[in-house]
Amino acid sequence: MFTPLLQTANTIISGKEEQIKLAIACLLAKGHLLIEDLPGMGKTTLAHLLAKLFGLNYSRIQFTSDMLPADIIGISIFNKNTAEFNFHPGPVFSQLVLADEINRATAKTQSALLEAMEEQQITMDNETYPLESPFFVIATQNPQTQAGTFPLPESQLDRFLMRIVLDYPDRQTERSILTGKDRRELLQDIKPAFSIEQLIKMQQQIRNIHISSALLDYVQDILQFSRHSQYFLTGLSPRAGLALLHAAQAWAYIHNREMVIPDDIKAILPAIILHRLVVKEDQNYSEQQIMKLFNELAIP
Repeated sequence: MFTPLLQTANTIISGKEEQIKLAIACLLAKGHLLIEDLPGMGKTTLAHLLAKLFGLNYSRIQFTSDMLPADIIGISIFNKNTAEFNFHPGPVFSQLVLADEINRATAKTQSALLEAMEEQQITMDNETYPLESPFFVIATQNPQTQAGTFPLPESQLDRFLMRIVLDYPDRQTERSILTGKDRRELLQDIKPAFSIEQLIKMQQQIRNIHISSALLDYVQDILQFSRHSQYFLTGLSPRAGLALLHAAQAWAYIHNREMVIPDDIKAILPAIILHRLVVKEDQNYSEQQIMKLFNELAIP
């Protein structure tokens, strides 16, 4: 089902099939995606590509240090003719929202997305405004070592079902980028592979993918290990456990399976847990070492 879509995606972003599949799984699981990488790696292109492939309304918000929450969610303006305030929706009122360089904004502005990402609605002046469905936020984040960045608080990070890294392309792929057509031109020719109705149906079908009791034990073992390990300040929350289950179901669905297998959980595990765990200062473990700890857990 997804082979033609992945082939089309590979013409735009070459050599990153795993990351593209993770991004699609995140969308199918009704989550939100955080992409952390250096500028110029194709993060914005990936967001635009997903919007094209699934026929989603697309809006891009460029985060800066002087942004205000109203620049994202909208503002109420007084209408002197009716003597009432009229709400003017902001760019968050779209189906796929790219929050570009989200960590260049202050915590107050970052938090404007919290209600939208969790409740799929916006509250303004005691009025609640529902957002479109499906609603998918892709946020890009620059490394904390770069100037002018503000770290995302743990509560914000936990709202992202997955975090991925695109990284540098290999030499052959980079040659095709250097000598090929501009990716923005190629995007204009992309046609939707699925309709919005089909996407919503797939999101519903994913929850019916079977997960055995043995695999539920495995997921709980992962959660318990993170909570009682000497390496982490805090463990994974129940929300992280649900993210593991739903993402594993989406990964199995993409690979045309009607049940989740252990390899599905292993495939999505780094994208689910690494941005949620905080390593104790005296441990100084790299992400590769953290994943080695979890991979040593017994698989049913």
